[in-house]
Amino acid sequence: MAERRSDAAEDVTSLANAARSGDPEAVERLVALHLDLLYGIIGRALDGHADVDDLVQETMLRIVRGLPKLREPERFRSWAVTIAYREIQQHQRRGASAAPSRRDVESVADPLPDFAERTVAELALTGQRRHLSHATRWLEPDDRRLLALYWEEAAGRLTRSEVAGALGLDRNHTAVRLQRMKERLDAARTLVHALAAAPRCPRLRSEAREWDGTSSPLWRKRLTRHVRTCEECGTHARGLVAPENLLPGIGLVAVPAVLLAALRHTTASAGAAGSLAPTLLDRVREALHPVAAKAAAAAAAALAAGTVGILLWQSPTSPPDAAPAPPATTPAQPGAGTPSAGNDVVAQDLYVAPGGSDAGDGSLDHPFATLGEAVSRVRPGRTIYLRGGTYRPTTPVKISTPGTARQRITLTNYPGERPVLDASALPAPSWTITQTASWWTVRGLEIRGSASHAYVCTSCAHTVFERLSLHDNAESGLTLRGSGTVANSVLDSDFYANRGTEDHGRSGVGLAIKFGSGGGNVVRGCRTYDNANDGLDLGGFTSAVTVESNWSFGNGVNRWQDADWQGNGNGFTLGGGGTRAAVAHVVRNNAAWDNTGLGFNDEGNPGRIALTRNTAYRNGVDGFHLPTAAALAHANAAVANGRDAALGDGIRSTGNTWDGGVGGTGLFLSTDPATVRSARPAGGGLPPTSFLRPRTPGDTARGATMTVS
Repeated sequence: MAERRSDAAEDVTSLANAARSGDPEAVERLVALHLDLLYGIIGRALDGHADVDDLVQETMLRIVRGLPKLREPERFRSWAVTIAYREIQQHQRRGASAAPSRRDVESVADPLPDFAERTVAELALTGQRRHLSHATRWLEPDDRRLLALYWEEAAGRLTRSEVAGALGLDRNHTAVRLQRMKERLDAARTLVHALAAAPRCPRLRSEAREWDGTSSPLWRKRLTRHVRTCEECGTHARGLVAPENLLPGIGLVAVPAVLLAALRHTTASAGAAGSLAPTLLDRVREALHPVAAKAAAAAAAALAAGTVGILLWQSPTSPPDAAPAPPATTPAQPGAGTPSAGNDVVAQDLYVAPGGSDAGDGSLDHPFATLGEAVSRVRPGRTIYLRGGTYRPTTPVKISTPGTARQRITLTNYPGERPVLDASALPAPSWTITQTASWWTVRGLEIRGSASHAYVCTSCAHTVFERLSLHDNAESGLTLRGSGTVANSVLDSDFYANRGTEDHGRSGVGLAIKFGSGGGNVVRGCRTYDNANDGLDLGGFTSAVTVESNWSFGNGVNRWQDADWQGNGNGFTLGGGGTRAAVAHVVRNNAAWDNTGLGFNDEGNPGRIALTRNTAYRNGVDGFHLPTAAALAHANAAVANGRDAALGDGIRSTGNTWDGGVGGTGLFLSTDPATVRSARPAGGGLPPTSFLRPRTPGDTARGATMTVS
């Protein structure tokens, strides 16, 4: 990559000389010129962790304090980047050497998705850019730090010499390090492509059967070794676009206004410039965005205040044996497709089709007619495939055969087909599917018409629910309940239009994790909408649940013309135990809008609920209803609600719109929700949209509304 030199290089040298002599304006200008660069490097290398702001402040403090001893002012930029790089190393070493204290866990948000994914997801990128973002998860910390620097070089904000200076290497050794990093990145990209393939390589599927979906060093070595030696998987390495051709055009990580304000005190207290404090914030904004300084100030404050509620995340790579959600097609007839490998129902995968027979052997050629028959026959390590078409069960389905950590059981739609379970023929008290078994993956099902609950999992553990569509049921779409509800994941699913017919909307919840306990449960990438009651309900669950990157909207609206309507209509109900047990749910990057009741509701839970970067918009009562919780609320946005926030004395509130940030609908690129009900992408993530996406200073400067495609 050609060496590039900033047009302001000579000016930086002059400023550095003046700053060494104690000129406060020169110090101020140096900070303004380099803050976006350093924030981008640190923010990406730390995965957007809540410590980013603190680490940027510490880096700036070290820079300002070290200015008088800077011997080569012409190398200020390289020197500053080197300080940032070393701060990152020390931070990551501290994190690796000591487990966080309870206070750390409660007060600091968990890491957001990887720094590359965070940036590309904001642009709703597809194809190779999205796979590139997923691949960064598989890199070691050293490579991720190096990629953070290389990202800046690819964008033209660092030169190769400056990258080399940060690493403490010469240009030749730096080139070797970068080349090795890119080779490992390409290997990870090939792995991501292979895991996303439909159908997946049978050997890779077998190799990944025990994989829990996390990108650990052990699984990186194991799966990459297979991909490297497999002729079928190796084809995914062909046609990979060089990463430097994918990175340009991806914007800077926005610098929060709360950080800019804090830097007033940080740099002033360094003793290098006593008069720095009064003007630094305005100068930094002007330096970052001279074309639209006033609009940039408002946008930066908005970003800090949390108007990043809908960040267009794509859900993480799928759990074991996942395949992209297929489009709906005409139901296939029994006997179509590849013949079964055998007829021993104990050893083979099982198939169910609307035209099948329970007298058959469950093979592809002779499928069962009912799901109940298949679940009674399935064994650990096997898959039940539901062919496309409509099933009308007359008896409830009970799933009691457990899988194991090494041999999960999978219930899934047949690739390319859409199975629909119409439960309207079941008697009213019946739950359509009741599961009491663990270590299952349930994928690609549509369930409708239940006079009670569509799917209830009681005391289930290590079960993955993904790409489900559960709607028009009476009590709930999906409910997880009971003690021992441990380490379950609900991913990329839709729960909508559920309504009780006899109680005027008092029942009808989209998704519920209630009346039980167990750690490690996650809800991610889901839509809960148009339900008579709440979208997501955690009431009566005594363990913390992680709720991230979900949308809950339009709940509680009387869509059924009920003259005695009594629906509650809250977006996210974050209750604790039935005896008011304090539960510290983690709630981040979610959005609640157009609910008739509350956007985010603590429901009397006194626990330390951690709410970070959530958005509440146009809810009928309160955007954030937190009168009881000892909540940690940071960088949330509440706009155009009946009341934006109802807060108790125990809340710790920082950087939210109600803390003095900029408010109003002008924060968003769009307030038109037309696209949020669109079909999901093939990978199962939330649909791309500009609705409630925060304006950035660049958007304001261009004077245009960005279209996300």
